Parts: sequence; C-alpha cells; structure tokens
Amino acid sequence: MQNRESIDIIKSSGQKMKFSLDKLRDSLKHSGANHELVEDIVSKVYDELFDGITTNEIYNRAYALLKKNKSVFASKYKLKKAIYELGPTGFPFERFIAEILKYSGYNVKVGVTLTGSCVTHEIDVVAEKKEKVTIIECKFHNEEGRNCNVKVPLYIHSRYNDVKDHWVTNKNNTKPLDLGWVVTNTRFTQDAITYGKCANLYLLSWDYPEKDGLKDRIDRLGLYPITVSSLLSKREKQFLLSRNVVLCRQLIKDKFYLDHLGISSVRKTKILEEIEQLCKS
Repeated sequence: MQNRESIDIIKSSGQKMKFSLDKLRDSLKHSGANHELVEDIVSKVYDELFDGITTNEIYNRAYALLKKNKSVFASKYKLKKAIYELGPTGFPFERFIAEILKYSGYNVKVGVTLTGSCVTHEIDVVAEKKEKVTIIECKFHNEEGRNCNVKVPLYIHSRYNDVKDHWVTNKNNTKPLDLGWVVTNTRFTQDAITYGKCANLYLLSWDYPEKDGLKDRIDRLGLYPITVSSLLSKREKQFLLSRNVVLCRQLIKDKFYLDHLGISSVRKTKILEEIEQLCKS
C-alpha cells in the first residue's frame, strides 16, 4: 500500500481531518467481520482514497463491500446511520430509548405530562427502577455533524428542577425523583459534558459515557433498531416505525407486519434470518 494516511478527509460537519487506517479497521471489526474480510476491505478502500474524500464516501464503499459478503455485517456497521433513520421526528428515538431502558430493568412510560411548580411539562420518558423515578429527555438530530451543545442540558436542567420542586411537595409521590437524564443520538460538546457533571445530570450520547454510551449498550444488549436492516426498504422501515416496531427483537415477535407489507415468503425468510442473527450477536 502506498502511504495515504496523510490524506485529508472531510467529516460530515465539514471539518477536515487526517485519514486513520486504525479507525476504519476498528469500525469494520465492530461489524463482526473476521480478520481476513476486514483486511480485504481495508485494502480496497485504502487504494481508492483521494484528498478531499468525505467520510460518507468511505463509509458507503465499506458498507457495500460488507453487504456483498454478509448482510448482518453491513447492518451492524451502519448502526450509527440507522439511529439517524429513526427520524425525521424524535418520537421513534424516544421509544427506542424507552425500549433500551426496559431491557435494562426499568418500568417505562413515554410522553408523560408532569406538573412543575411553575408550568406542566411533557417528559419524553419516565422510568422507574429500585424504588426511584427517573425523567429522561431526548434530543434527536437527524443530520450528521450536529453535536448537542450546552444549551440543551441547561434547558433540561431547568425543567427537571421545576418538576422536582413540585414532586417533593406532592404527598402522592411516594418514590424519590432520581437524577435527570439527557440523551442524544449524536455527541455532547465539552461544555455540555462539563455542565452536566456540575449540575448532576446524567448524560448519554452515542459514545458517552466512555464504554457505556448508546453504541455500547446496543451491542451489549443486542437491541438493534429496525432501521439497521440492510434488506428492508426505507418505506418498509417507516411502516414498521409507525406501528411502534422500533427494535429488531420486536419484529421477530410481530413478524405478521411483514405480511401486511406484502413481502414474499422468500424475502421474508431472508429478512428474519438477518434480524435473528443481529439479536443473537
């Protein structure tokens, strides 16, 4: 291989950065592909690099090569983009977060109206575990490159405090209110993280906290969104999301929705095989 690691690539935010062979290799390993396939794809992508290539072009090439080999590898590789596909509204993302919490032992409700000292608030997710109640606000971005800045935890912290002020005076609330959560599908800026720590908010993003971010939880629990599927069309995914099927696990249980979509038995078998492999992984 000729040296291309000095090449400038363009991130989705428009920022320039040096190409990293290790980052490409690690992302491919994360898909579950074996060493030989990873190195084959790395070699092919590396040979096609040019100055000014976008990270999206690199991703598309690697994704196509993975899909050609095994669809389940391509599905795991596209996890981050699949989260964006939960849009354009934030509601499917809220349901997705609720499902992750449910499989982590919480009792959850989505879209709950709570009374504050000053005004009422519609809370994205209310979760209960170990005799404590947690309120979770979700900030969904459907455009890559947009990070969650300090304004978001500032705003959510004020809402949390208003709810908490009323909560402690209401005798019907027998369970204490735990930390407020802020969840985003992108990343937090450093100021947002600093404020979150200072204000005692729990922040959860794509890669934060380290080793316990969204991507880590999804992989650990096998809770992949339905949008990771490389075999379902965009229209089919939107149909399933409109029926509140946000997890691959849910489709295994509610496979009759594939019949509602008029999917052939041969294609249905392939889709379910892919989904089952994802859930097992």
